[in-house]
Amino acid sequence: MRARRQTREPTIALINIVFLMLVFFMVAGTLAAPTETPVSLVRTAELEGLAPPDVLVIHADGEMQYGRDTVSDLEAFYEGLPNAARSQIRLMPDRAAPAHELIGVAGQLRSLGADRVLIVTEQALP
Repeated sequence: MRARRQTREPTIALINIVFLMLVFFMVAGTLAAPTETPVSLVRTAELEGLAPPDVLVIHADGEMQYGRDTVSDLEAFYEGLPNAARSQIRLMPDRAAPAHELIGVAGQLRSLGADRVLIVTEQALP
């Protein structure tokens, strides 16, 4: 009868991986020094979500608004913009606005000559 040869586990490889992970997290993680004086942060929970003045808002019912003006004709809206503002246009759609409406407005603005059409969204916080 032949004795079975025991295979050794690759512990050196495991130690190397753990060490590399440790070094990675030490380099990737940044530790900020605490401030010398206590700081009270601004609370924004009570702020009302207002659109910036240079953004085209698309409401849930499809109505568009730029500042306080209602926009019914995109071509007239685009032609009425200053030349500096025509290259980059920001859209802020309502969450309930139909996606096809947003895509249509963005496509029409691009066909009118806008180089970039940016969509303003809400950033989800962890």
